[in-house]
Formats: sequence, C-alpha cells, structure tokens
Amino acid sequence: LTRAAVASPLPMFASDGFIDEGRGHPRTSGTYSKVLGRYVREQGVLSLAEAIRRMTLEPALRLQTRVPEMALKGRIMLAGHADITIFDPETVIDRSTYEDAMIPAHGINYVIIAGEVVVDGGDLTSARPGRAIRARISARAAN
Repeated sequence: LTRAAVASPLPMFASDGFIDEGRGHPRTSGTYSKVLGRYVREQGVLSLAEAIRRMTLEPALRLQTRVPEMALKGRIMLAGHADITIFDPETVIDRSTYEDAMIPAHGINYVIIAGEVVVDGGDLTSARPGRAIRARISARAAN
C-alpha cells in the first residue's frame, strides 16, 4: 500500500512528526531518508529528482497561497530561503525506530538551515536556526 502511494504522482512527502522529551514517531527523523533510501535507491519506485521535487517544491507550492513566505521555500533562487541538505544517494537510509525516534538517518552529511550548519559531516551541531512559519489567517476564517 505504501509503495503504491509513493509511486503515484499525486502525493508530496512531508512529516508532521516531532520529538517530545526524547520520544516521538520514527517519521520525525526518518521520513525523507526513508523515501530516498528505500523507495528511490532500493526499490526504484521513483527517480531521485522526482523524490526531491515532491519533498521540497511541491509542499512549498501547496502552502504558499495561505503561507506567502513559502513562495521563498523549496527552491534555490536569489533571495530565496532554501535550506540545503547534502546527502549520499548511495547510502542514505532511515534508522529511527519507535523505541528511539532520535536515531539520525545514515548518509545525511550536511544540513544548512538559514545559513547555519546544523549537521556537519553527519554529526548534529548545537545550531538551531529554524523557526516556525505562520499561516496568514483571513478575517473571515478568524470568525
């Protein structure tokens, strides 16, 4: 069932997972690396370019109507807000479990968020530059 969903051109890949006091769902740290490792590399369900588009540009396009700042996300462009993940497509794979959702993915070498290195050579740094992006709420929706 999951393989069929991944193969469909319709879904985007994203996660709403979070860690609370060291506990959480494996999707928190494993969503993207699972798609890249299992469904792109191991099973060939979709191409690397298609997976990246559905992880980055598609969610930004879907949200930018309600969250205008998303028009600057999901693509690398002048004055954009692209966060960058550098990974090895030959080794990337999720390792998180229900017992330990904090296990980092393998093959993710660097993550740069807002110009700060958050993962350096595969190791998590102390930098936490990310911030929440809030939706614009219309007056009609607020009532």
